[in-house]
Amino acid sequence: MDVLAAAALIGWLYLAFGHGAFWRTGPGLPDRDDPPEWPAVTAVIPARDEAAVLPETLPTLVAQDYPGAFRIVVVDDGSSDGTAETAARLTDEVVSARDRPEGWAGKVWAMSEGVRAAGEPDFYLFTDADIAYGPGTVKRLVREAVNARRDLVSQMATLSVRTRWEKVIVPAFVYFFAKLYPFRRVTRDGARTAAAAGGCMLVRRAALDGAGGIAAIRGALIDDVAMGRLIKRAGGRCRLDLSRDVVSRRPYPRLADLWMMIARSAYHQLRYSPALLAGTVLGLLLLYAVPPAATLTGALTGRPAALSAGGAAWAIMTLTYVPMLRFYGLSPLRALGLPAVALMYAAMTVDSARRHRAGKGGTWKGRTAVVQ
Repeated sequence: MDVLAAAALIGWLYLAFGHGAFWRTGPGLPDRDDPPEWPAVTAVIPARDEAAVLPETLPTLVAQDYPGAFRIVVVDDGSSDGTAETAARLTDEVVSARDRPEGWAGKVWAMSEGVRAAGEPDFYLFTDADIAYGPGTVKRLVREAVNARRDLVSQMATLSVRTRWEKVIVPAFVYFFAKLYPFRRVTRDGARTAAAAGGCMLVRRAALDGAGGIAAIRGALIDDVAMGRLIKRAGGRCRLDLSRDVVSRRPYPRLADLWMMIARSAYHQLRYSPALLAGTVLGLLLLYAVPPAATLTGALTGRPAALSAGGAAWAIMTLTYVPMLRFYGLSPLRALGLPAVALMYAAMTVDSARRHRAGKGGTWKGRTAVVQ
């Protein structure tokens, strides 16, 4: 236990001080001057069975006071709940996605259909049907893209934390995402880390076209990370932040809903590799289970090395989680329970692999995604 506790402490010292300050939740988009000329922007919204949430979100895009040309294209992706009719009452342009070709993931095909309908704007704003925008958000995104010469500006939406399980799972979800893709490294030119948040991605059309277009990520189940990699690997300049101006209105009232949200793509994130799955689970156990176990074992058995290393690792872990809890307006005391939440995520990851082996991987709204 002494050796494991020391290894966990070394891991947390690196994560806290050498991993792109992944635990920080700011600063967000800086203030920028208005561009000399406002570029044309087309928002593309793939929507599959979203009739219930569109009345809460689509009006926030329609109400954006954007000085330049601004269009909204809602793509009805084979809905059966009246999504197209609901969208048509709220905005002017609704298109129906054609039959999905073989090899295309459903959402990416819908995004492609939106691009086809959008014409040739300067920027696409790829967003989701459950995303609401604060006043002036599109202007702030464009100011950053134009003045900082960014090819992709993405904002991770503030997710719902109203229910008991949302409060447990959601902040950890964002925390783990930021640990995988430290936002400062995504933003840093030349860094290999690349990602985006699919709820809000402002993408320069010329950069997307130069990188091969939407077709280059046609099979991607995790479309936002794939988009970030596509743009950055083609030499594009990217920025990713947390945002309070971009808010998801999608509720996850039950643990089962949150479990499915994570399990549907976790194994895909590991490239369907049993070796990476085993490594991820072992890594989670080392970083999150060993520190509290070593602390308790050391205290009960009088092993000072395990107690000190385990306690220090647990303390660092806890402190790195506090900023995310504060971002979501939750008690910092919840950070002490992060080891238990991490074990739940390990179980979700294993379940994701199980679902894939059973032929149910990537299932969402009655459709199973293709594997890229």
